[in-house]
Amino acid sequence: MNIEKSIEYKELIIGIKTQIKNSRQKALLSVNRELLILYWNIGNIILKFQDKEGWGSKVIDNISKEIKNEFPDLKGFSTRNLKYMRKFALEYKDIKFVQEVLAQITWYQNITLLEKVKDIDQRIWYIDKITENGWSRNTLVHQIESNLFERQNNVTKTTNFMEKLEAPNNKLAVEALKDPYIFDFISMTEEMNERDIEKQLVKKVTKLLLELGSGFAFIGNQYKLNVGGDDYYLDLLFYNLKLRCYVVIELKTGKFKPEYAGKLNFYLSAVDDILKTDMDNPSIGIILCKEKNRLVAEYSLKDMTKPIGVSEYKLLEKIPEDLKGTLPSIEEIEETLE
Repeated sequence: MNIEKSIEYKELIIGIKTQIKNSRQKALLSVNRELLILYWNIGNIILKFQDKEGWGSKVIDNISKEIKNEFPDLKGFSTRNLKYMRKFALEYKDIKFVQEVLAQITWYQNITLLEKVKDIDQRIWYIDKITENGWSRNTLVHQIESNLFERQNNVTKTTNFMEKLEAPNNKLAVEALKDPYIFDFISMTEEMNERDIEKQLVKKVTKLLLELGSGFAFIGNQYKLNVGGDDYYLDLLFYNLKLRCYVVIELKTGKFKPEYAGKLNFYLSAVDDILKTDMDNPSIGIILCKEKNRLVAEYSLKDMTKPIGVSEYKLLEKIPEDLKGTLPSIEEIEETLE
C-alpha cells in the first residue's frame, strides 16, 4: 500500500502543517505583544519626565539621537515614532488592554487607528475586523476612509435578515452587508450603456467581496438556472463560507423598485430548491442599486419569505488625495482585471 496516498497520511500531514502554522502565529503575536508593551512603557517614561520636569517636545529629538548612538542598527526609534509612543501611552492607560486587545494588531495598524479613529469602541470594532479578515494597513486605511463602520452599522432596517434567519446567522448576514458599498475608479464615458456599466460593476463587486476576506467564494456571474423549462440568469452568485449559504446579488444601475425584491425572492427559492443541500443554510439575497428610498425598501421586504437586504453603491470617480500612495493606480487595476 502506498502510504503517501492514504487518507490517514494526508490527515497526518494536514495536522502537522496546522500545528506549525498555529505555532508560528502564536510566536508572531508574542513578539508583537512584547513590542507594543515596550513602546507603551517608553511612552509612559517620556510622559512622566515631561510632566515632572516640564520638558517640551524637543527632548524627544534628543532621546532619538541617544538611542541611535547606543543602538545604531536598531530601527523604530525615530522622533516621529517616539512621539507616537507618547501618544499611545497617553491614549491607553491600561496595560492589560494593550496586552489583550491592541496586541492583536501591528504597531502601524495601531498608529492608523490612533490617527484616523477617535472613538475607542470604533477602534475595537476595526481591530476585530483586522483579526477576522487579515487586513493589511493599507486595506485598513481604505476601509476607514470609506466609513466602513458607519456603513456596516446602518443596514438593519433595510434587510429582513433578523426576522428570516436564525441566530447567529442573522447577525452574521447583517455584518456581511454594507450600506453603501463603495466602488472605486469605474471609468464612466458617454458611450457606455446600462449593460456596460453592469459589466464593470460585476468586476468591482466581485473584487471587493473577495478582497474583504468576509468568507465570500465566487461561483459565477450571469449564473443560469432552469425553472419550469425557462432559463433565468443571476447577476452574481457567491457562497459564503462563514454563513454556510449561497448569496445571490442583483445589480441595478438605477433607483430601487419594489418589484426587484419579488424577483430576487423567486431566485432565492430556485437556488434553495436546485443548489442548496441539507448541509447548507437558507440562501440570502442582496440588491445593490444606485439609489434607494429606505421606507420603500422596508415595505418591500416586510412580507418577503426569503432573507433579502437592499444596499446602495457609490462610485468614486478619482482617488482622494489622502489615499494616493496607498492604493493601486487605475492602470494597475485595469491591467489586473484584463
